[in-house]
Amino acid sequence: MVSTEAARMTAGVIGNIVSFFLLLSPLPTFVQIWKKGSAEHYSPAPYLATLLKCMVWTLYGLPMVHPNSTLVLTINGSGTAIELTYIVLFFIFSNRKMRLGVFLSLLVELIFISVLTTLVLTLTHSHKERSLIVGIISILFSAMVYASPLMLLCVVQKMVLTTRSVEYMPFFLSFACFLSGLTWSTYSLIQFDLFILVPSVVGVVFSMAQLILYAAFYKSTKRQIAEREGKAGQVNLLELVENGAESKKVGGAP
Repeated sequence: MVSTEAARMTAGVIGNIVSFFLLLSPLPTFVQIWKKGSAEHYSPAPYLATLLKCMVWTLYGLPMVHPNSTLVLTINGSGTAIELTYIVLFFIFSNRKMRLGVFLSLLVELIFISVLTTLVLTLTHSHKERSLIVGIISILFSAMVYASPLMLLCVVQKMVLTTRSVEYMPFFLSFACFLSGLTWSTYSLIQFDLFILVPSVVGVVFSMAQLILYAAFYKSTKRQIAEREGKAGQVNLLELVENGAESKKVGGAP
């Protein structure tokens, strides 16, 4: 019979794997940004929020804060490095105004996590107190991360509803969030951890909402992209015809 600890370890390892793919899910977005040399309409907000979440959970997973949380520490430490890479790419390929916003947001986050770490490790003297403080903060930031794509959608709600397009809504990010939420919910229930359970359940709920929204606008988005590419092809063909006619005129002149 599988022990509780072994089952929890297995769920944690699976959670690390799923969460790692979650962290890598925005790669297609950044490949597009790299190829086009521009961040276009993409927002750095979800990645800044995820970075802050990873840093707080890394603090939570430290042995001096919450013992026996190595798997929480490893995935969130990796997540911090990956999200920093994304943010650097945003900084490189965005305009001056967005660049300034990214820099200021990153600075505030680094100051926040530094102050939080210092206060928790110096003013509290037990694992229970430290876990409680950092756990509550982790829940708040995790909920913010899962909700950030929807909050972003609310900001551009008029455009989305008018165009019926989710072209700039990252599907793989939402899907990976859903899988990650399910896995970490299982992990937290095997050996009950309220601070991991709450954000995981919230992640499942928000991710489901995003996937439903994506499904609702998927066909109309695909149709719009096809129409746009078709019109672009017609314009190019027309230009070729006009250029050919112009060449004949030039060639027949005395």
